[in-house]
Amino acid sequence: MSRFPSGFIVDCMDTNDLIRIGTCSWKYDSWEGLVYTEGQASNYLKQYSRHYTTVEVDQWFWSLFKSDTPVLPRAEVVREYADSVPPGFVFSIKIPNSITLTHHYRKDKTAPLVANPHFLSTGLMERFLQAIEPLGEHIGPLMFQFEYLNKQKMAGLHHFLELFEVFRQGLPGGYRYCVEIRNPNWLRGEYFDYLAEHGLGHVFLQGYYMPPIFGVYWQFKERLADPVIIRLHGS
Repeated sequence: MSRFPSGFIVDCMDTNDLIRIGTCSWKYDSWEGLVYTEGQASNYLKQYSRHYTTVEVDQWFWSLFKSDTPVLPRAEVVREYADSVPPGFVFSIKIPNSITLTHHYRKDKTAPLVANPHFLSTGLMERFLQAIEPLGEHIGPLMFQFEYLNKQKMAGLHHFLELFEVFRQGLPGGYRYCVEIRNPNWLRGEYFDYLAEHGLGHVFLQGYYMPPIFGVYWQFKERLADPVIIRLHGS
């Protein structure tokens, strides 16, 4: 197992007590002989899906670059993914960071913050869902990954939930939405009560200075809504 990347994902636990285990990507040449048949890895995803029932799609998260125009999934790539996996296989998909970033990334941390005009845009979210629509029944949990939001970017948890609630009301039904926050102090009753009230899943994250998963789980397990995602990115 040492040849596998650290990113491992327990994709979802739904009301049927179904547990899916997969990884954070599938494009690793070093998996030949482990997951892929040596010399026959022309379609990594197709071979991967023979061993696992889920995988995280991370690549569509990276959508906000120098241009203010977000990059959305290409139609031919979406169709290729849909055609590569068998019935019952699901993708756990990270929502583009053009929707979840409050501000643009800064290489120079002393530079002023530049607001992201697409933050929590329901219009952009609609366009993203249209782009991935060909995945059909293979669309699994849709994850909103938020970075650590300091006081410069967000006043606090209450303000965050107010903004997210306005956005949530514009989300179409029929999908399973999950939230990943990276502020340890936000993992408290107010946050989990909000998720449970609106049927939103929580994404547990190991690593990135977040508290141990088991402690948080046992404290709030009665308030968790389906699905629950566990992302193991720690050591």
